Formats: sequence, structure tokens, C-alpha cells
Amino acid sequence: MRSAQGEIAHFHSERDVDLRLTDRAVRRFAKDLRGSDAIRVVPGSQWVTLRLDAASDVDLLLTLVSVALQAQQTWPDPADRAVADCNDQRGAGFVKADLGGL
Repeated sequence: MRSAQGEIAHFHSERDVDLRLTDRAVRRFAKDLRGSDAIRVVPGSQWVTLRLDAASDVDLLLTLVSVALQAQQTWPDPADRAVADCNDQRGAGFVKADLGGL
């Protein structure tokens, strides 16, 4: 998913989603974001990672997409700041190993 300011969200699997907020939005909501087991916050990252395990996680995703859209308009990152790799590309996403056969 993209906005005029760039990419907002993408899936890494059926359950793992990376959302690009802005630095300021991540800092502003960090305490709330860290309070959810469904969200991974990586220090210094513009991205948060969600694991969709329940219907309430999908509701949370929709809310955070709205926050991301609003944050990019209200609290944009400086124009000269490059968009960093998402948490998964940085090796900080949720572990996606399938341990079902163990």
C-alpha cells in the first residue's frame, strides 16, 4: 500500500505486516505500541511490524494504517531522510519459521 509520500505497508507472509509510520509517530505512540504482543517496535526504525493472529489484530492494522496516513501528512520525516529498510529486511521482524513438524 502506498500514499503520495511513499510506501505505507506490505506483507511478508499471510500474518506478518510491516507498516511505515514516521519517526515522530513511532516515538509518540511507542508506549502504546509496545503494550501489544502483536506489534514489534524496533528502536530507530520508521517501521512497526504486526503479527495478525486474531480478528482484533486486523482491527489494529486498520487503525495503524490510518495513523500512518495521517502521520505522513502531519508529522512527515525530513525530505532529505531516506526511507530505511523495513524491520523484516533489517532482520528484526517476527520469526517466520514453521515449527509445526517438530
